[in-house]
Amino acid sequence: MNIRKPALLLDEIKCRENIRNMISKAKKHNVGFRPHFKTHQSLEIGRWFREMGTEKITVSSLEMAEYFSPEWDDITVAFPVNIREIDTINKLASKINLNLLVESAEAMNFLTNNLKSKSGYFIKIDLGSHRTGIDPGNTGLIDRIMEISERSDKTVFKGFLGHAGHTYHCNTKEEIIKIHNDSLDLMKQLKNIYVRKFPGMIISTGDTPGCSLSENFEGTDEIRPGNFVFYDLMQLSLGSNTEEQISVAMACPVVSIHKERNEIVIYGGGIHFSKERSENETEGTIYGRVAENKDRGWGRIIPGMFVKSLSQEHGIVTVPEDRISDYKIGDILKILPVHSCMTADCMKKYLTPENREITMMA
Repeated sequence: MNIRKPALLLDEIKCRENIRNMISKAKKHNVGFRPHFKTHQSLEIGRWFREMGTEKITVSSLEMAEYFSPEWDDITVAFPVNIREIDTINKLASKINLNLLVESAEAMNFLTNNLKSKSGYFIKIDLGSHRTGIDPGNTGLIDRIMEISERSDKTVFKGFLGHAGHTYHCNTKEEIIKIHNDSLDLMKQLKNIYVRKFPGMIISTGDTPGCSLSENFEGTDEIRPGNFVFYDLMQLSLGSNTEEQISVAMACPVVSIHKERNEIVIYGGGIHFSKERSENETEGTIYGRVAENKDRGWGRIIPGMFVKSLSQEHGIVTVPEDRISDYKIGDILKILPVHSCMTADCMKKYLTPENREITMMA
């Protein structure tokens, strides 16, 4: 590969295996699979899912739904509906099976008055992350949203949707599994209240840590993990994946070496990696870890070698003293990102070890 500037490498073999594993898990537990495509944002990678039988997807914006709509006709936008985009909503709802996310009576009232085509909707439930969603005990608000919806034949209740995002703040697998199980219990209780009136309703859940580590999916009807397609250092620290399952790495040229400080300067900064970071008691702040360089991709993480700081274009890499002489200006470092979703969004395209470019949503 003739890499001249920062590039996001994608190992197609690892990526396809990650997809295959999660599809197999969904089948094993007899739950629907609606993967979140916000991680990869690529039509081509989406086709790898299609080849393995996936028929419906999740996205995080209407813009993303538009991008995927030529090839996918069953899309859930897992973000609270933005009523200012009603023209886009109507355009999409007229040609695909579109599901929206509602968590307020105001938004539902707007939809009943302005939708021109039928659209499904999920009521977003707060499972504990306290980012968005309705408290599962607030059945008064849930009932109000449903009552408003019944004024229109354009809004179709699909069920309840939740995301246990607080699993990302856990320190052990046991904590993740507990949050996952508690979330399922909350959703089962809600379903028991409303399933008689809405017998076709579904429960939609699923974050990558919970879906990767748990073997209990009782009570959910579909799962929506996304990050698993690439995994990353954040998921590795949670125990969701192994090093070998991380399917993306940043390739960054070495532009300067400071042996007296045991540091390497790379062409690769916040506009390439994002500034997502992890904290380590012994090493401090980490923005990425350097892996062994191989002809095809990369190998194991090199102990003690990591990106310690990022500015816009620069990255500073800490190097073990006994390895600093192994590198020269012009070398390429392969660096595993802390958060692959954000890094992919920064880079906007992928390069395979076979030097093939894979495009993504612009």
